[in-house]
Amino acid sequence: MESRAAHFCSEIDKLHAKLLINVGVTTDWQRAEKEINHQEILNRIESIILEIVTSLSKAEAPVLALPNRSSWANISFDSAIGLQMSSRQSVTTIRADCPSSVTKFAQILKILSVIYRLVQSNSYATKSVCLHRDIYYNNTKLFGSQKAVDSIVDDISCMLKVPRRSLHVLATSKGLISGDLCYMEEDGTRIDCHSSSTAVSVSSNISGIKNIVSSAKFVMIIEKDATFQRLLDDDFCTKISPCIIITGKGVPDVNSRLMVKRLWDELHIPIFALVDADPHGIEIMCIYKYGSVAMSFEAHSLTVPSVMWLGLLPSDLQRLRVPKDALIPLTKRDESKLCSLLERPYLTSQPEWQKEMKLMQQSKVKAEIQSLTAIAPDFLTQIYLPNKLRYGGWI
Repeated sequence: MESRAAHFCSEIDKLHAKLLINVGVTTDWQRAEKEINHQEILNRIESIILEIVTSLSKAEAPVLALPNRSSWANISFDSAIGLQMSSRQSVTTIRADCPSSVTKFAQILKILSVIYRLVQSNSYATKSVCLHRDIYYNNTKLFGSQKAVDSIVDDISCMLKVPRRSLHVLATSKGLISGDLCYMEEDGTRIDCHSSSTAVSVSSNISGIKNIVSSAKFVMIIEKDATFQRLLDDDFCTKISPCIIITGKGVPDVNSRLMVKRLWDELHIPIFALVDADPHGIEIMCIYKYGSVAMSFEAHSLTVPSVMWLGLLPSDLQRLRVPKDALIPLTKRDESKLCSLLERPYLTSQPEWQKEMKLMQQSKVKAEIQSLTAIAPDFLTQIYLPNKLRYGGWI
């Protein structure tokens, strides 16, 4: 039985050995990152407030300068880190006397005041309806939506050049995790992810996690919750090989990305991505691997460049002869997204990814992971994934 398991994991073990060669460089870089102390954060907030007060004393309209988090012009690419914000980035000005930005100006000041108090008291606020320190529900008229709060917290983090976790404002997680993993939350709660019937919500305080224990051979990122639940129902993590599966339920939230990064930093085991064979799925995989423009200022704590594309590959659709009625024609929007992805700076170092994406362009079809059920109801968990993992079918 042991030799059979060893044979199954031989390709994964080879990949693991290759990845470990580069671990030393990564960890050395991470050690150089220093946590910003509370007083420094308070000083930076006070500096912003002082500038506002100075402007008012001169009868001038206060202005806040926010780094532009939506422009590729502000982005540079480093193969070891991913997409990161350039030091000389363009800024967006938020004026207190401009009708189009006065509300955002007020929102930023309000959240800055909340953060200042939290940092002073060294406590945390979780963006959740059930907690009294929740920012949005304390002033729904000002913010209008939870999304506005999330975006402004990111803006403030970028403006202060302080990691989100150091601002003491935590986002509620939407991701799920299961498999060969145990850890302790900051409050001492022991979390066991081994259950084959139910998944565990990804922690809202990833930096507070400690005592991580796992015998997993690999981590698998799963794009969709439905696919994740299918693997959970089929007891995938124990039947195939000890592993960890995680989903951000589509476009991942920050905590799901932080969790994948934390697992890589702690375990240094292969991380695979299982996404739909469509431009949207590929982009989601790229967010985990290389990061996003909007969160490029925190790339060092969010990206895992070692992520491998396990499936669903466009070439798999031809190789497996997936029935045509299970394939979906690319829309104009899909074609535009595909062209945009092929122009991303990180694709130049991924010729095999380019080949797969160009095959999608030529075939003009896409497919969801669920399309494999057209071959057989249990094809994904009984045939497709076991063979991919056994024979090294990733790129």
